[in-house]
Amino acid sequence: MCKFYCIKLLVFAFAANLLTGCVHTEGTQRIKGKVIDESTKTGIPGKTVIIQALQILNGKPIPTEVAVFSTDSTGSFAIKFKKLKDCRSYIFSLAGDSDYIFTNRRMSLYEIEQSADFLYFSLSKLTNLTINIIRKSTRPALDTISLIWQSDGIYGGSVYPYTIYNYEKGKNSIGQNQDYNLIFIGGKVNSSINTKVFADKNTLLTWQLYRFGRRTLFIDTIKCKRDFSNVVNFSY
Repeated sequence: MCKFYCIKLLVFAFAANLLTGCVHTEGTQRIKGKVIDESTKTGIPGKTVIIQALQILNGKPIPTEVAVFSTDSTGSFAIKFKKLKDCRSYIFSLAGDSDYIFTNRRMSLYEIEQSADFLYFSLSKLTNLTINIIRKSTRPALDTISLIWQSDGIYGGSVYPYTIYNYEKGKNSIGQNQDYNLIFIGGKVNSSINTKVFADKNTLLTWQLYRFGRRTLFIDTIKCKRDFSNVVNFSY
């Protein structure tokens, strides 16, 4: 996930460089504010923020970078950026990491001007989750189990990348950030899935077992604690 968003930001920056010779500014805008944890309301230090102006060129919105800054030790910031002529919309991109998910917020210039002295951005904290798959049955020799999880209504692979370790094969694999079920086929499927989900918010796990020509559905809802190694075991 982090790599994906870094690439996307680099693309935006590249587009901005291409436009450097043809953009026109119309003064500057001063802003002050804070980046805070959604639950604790405490400031998040060292959070990188990128501001991009959305220009309409040939009928298409083109982002142009106008400022990059980081919050101080209290999560606060006070900066000014150049306003682009005839640009009425800006995107604030807050970098993602292992503690907080990447976040975009689009604001009109009017909103920015009205809130210039108290701009606040709240981020949802991530926490560790391990999902253990334990196959105890010996009959039939082969069956199929699938899993998909959502945290705060968002597909888990989009919230944070996951890794899978298969104990019997002694093998690691990296999950892809795509919206589909994880599917385990056969008898040697004992595995651990390591990922991160939103802390103190509901995570929904949906399992489907295909055995003897029948499908059985299992649904579990959990709320993972922040700064804690949360573990879910599924035995079948």
